[in-house]
Parts: sequence; C-alpha cells; structure tokens
Amino acid sequence: MIIDCHGHYTTVPQAHTSWRGEALQAFLDGAPAPRPPAISDDEIRDSVARNQLRLMDERGADLTVFSPRASAMAHHEGDLAVGTAWARACNDLIARVADLFPGRFAGVCQLPQTAGMPLDAAVAELRRCVTELGFVGLNLNPDPSGGRWDSPPLTDPYWFGLYEAMCDLDVPAMVHVSASCTPVFHATGAHYLNADTTAFMQLLQGDLFARFPALRLVIPHGGGAVPYHWGRYRGLADMLGRPPLEEHLMGNVFFDTCVYHQPGIDLLLGVVDTANVLFGSEMVGVVRGIDPRTGHHFDDTRRYVDAAALTGPQRDAVYRGNALRVYPRLAALTPAAA
Repeated sequence: MIIDCHGHYTTVPQAHTSWRGEALQAFLDGAPAPRPPAISDDEIRDSVARNQLRLMDERGADLTVFSPRASAMAHHEGDLAVGTAWARACNDLIARVADLFPGRFAGVCQLPQTAGMPLDAAVAELRRCVTELGFVGLNLNPDPSGGRWDSPPLTDPYWFGLYEAMCDLDVPAMVHVSASCTPVFHATGAHYLNADTTAFMQLLQGDLFARFPALRLVIPHGGGAVPYHWGRYRGLADMLGRPPLEEHLMGNVFFDTCVYHQPGIDLLLGVVDTANVLFGSEMVGVVRGIDPRTGHHFDDTRRYVDAAALTGPQRDAVYRGNALRVYPRLAALTPAAA
C-alpha cells in the first residue's frame, strides 16, 4: 500500500469558493454572513473522481491524507468568526469526500487561526474534526498573518494549548502556511518554502519536544531548504548548545517527498534518515505541468521514490510505514495497511 500524506481539495466545487468571496465581502460591508451553499454528493464525487482519484489510480497511490486547499485558508482575511465558519465549511467537505470514497481519503483539518487571537477556536475545531468526523491530523499555519510573520515562534507558550490537544488526541500537524499578502513572497514559490525552513529553525532554537515528547510535526515540501543545508543546521545546533539534530528534533519532525525532480528526492533521501520521510505528492496542486525533460508530470513523485537508491524496507517505510507511525489514526481507517 502507498499512502500519500499530502493532498489538498484543490478542485472543490465553484459554489464553495464563491461563498467564501461573498462571506469576505459581507465582513467588509458589515453585513450578515451568507449561509454556506448546498453542494450535492454528485458534485463532490465528480470533482474528485476526475482529478485526485483518477491520478491516484494512474500513479498507484492507495490512500491520500486529504485537507482543504492550503492557499485558500487565508487566515489573514476576515476576522476569527469569519475564519471559524470558513474552516468548518471546508472541513465538512473533506469529511464528505472521505465518506464518499471510503478507504481512499483520510481527513486532515484546517484550523480557524487569526494572528494575535487565542487558539481556543482552533482547539475546538480540531476536537470536532477528530472525534466527530474521524480526521487523522491537522494543518497548522505558523504565520496566519499571511507573510508578515508577526506570530510567536512555534516554541512559544502561545501554541501550547493546541499542542496539548494534539497529544491528547494523538494526531500530528503538517506545518503549512497559506496565501501571501505581500508581493515580496510569492505564495508557493517563496512563502511556502520559506515557512518550511523557518519552522525547522524555530524548533532547533527551542526545546519544544522536551515539554511535548509525543508531539509530531510534518514539515512539507521536502523540508524547504533544510536538507540542502543540513550541515548548516548541524553546525547551528552545536553553536547554540543544542543536542545533535537526530536527538534534538528528528524523533518528532518529519519531511514529505513533495520535491519535483529526481536530484532533489535523491538529496532528501541521502541526507535525512528514511524513518523521517513520508511519501507525499501534493498533486493537483502548485505544479501541475509536465516536465519537458522527462515527459512526466512534475508532481508524480512516486517515480522519483521508485528510482531512488533505497532498500526494500526503506522504500516500504517511506511509502507506508512512516505514515502509519506519524498518523496512528490511519490504522483504524486502513486495517490492511496496518
């Protein structure tokens, strides 16, 4: 079995996206928020079957850990009430996808986050999604300001209530930013990768996992610049008086394989222990085109992992075993994989 740890509902029916625009306009106008639209099961089936599910079958992925579209979380737009309604509506759609395609999608939730505001609403939505909707994890935005970076680092007590809930529920977070509201940071080409790298450095500087030893964080997009600069981070850990990275962070921090060329995958798997790498594609996502050098889609990451110099057990860990360790609630949804 192959488990893709990084999928987003990027093909959501247009009525859902239009409602978001109407809700934001109502907020700006001081008008009552519109009701979410009625979206039929057939609309959801069609939006997924022709896109994510078709590509999963073509590329050989069995199960996708599925969350709302990351760039559309846009936590910097509206206020906390608007964000809470938006997160709830997005998560309800993910739950419907999982119900309509049993065994093929596992839900991961979007949180209501507003820079400077408490995380009580985020904790409540996480608990609802896990206990009522059967979700297996969450997406955590370390910069809900959309590129202004005015939130505390991930090691700050501001986040501790959320971490406590994560440990209580035994679910991991993918550390994933959203849209950028500043032109100096292109959202997917800069802001995403900057955030991946920044999150790792924040964790290196602190001692978060001494306080939360069961906390698990997935840093997507291959860990940003981290694997490429592994020596720098090893050296910084030494200079800052931290233990070696393997002791300090890598029992709790994981990367995915959303790296869209063979040399990048080879570097990731050559530098980072395969026990810390989860297969992911983020397909129907940021890079949807065909690589003219290979004739294959950039985001067909299974080709790269298949071609990497791994042993059979290492490849099985990347494709399946690591995901089951990091997302233990997957086992209940996929007993065959467990």
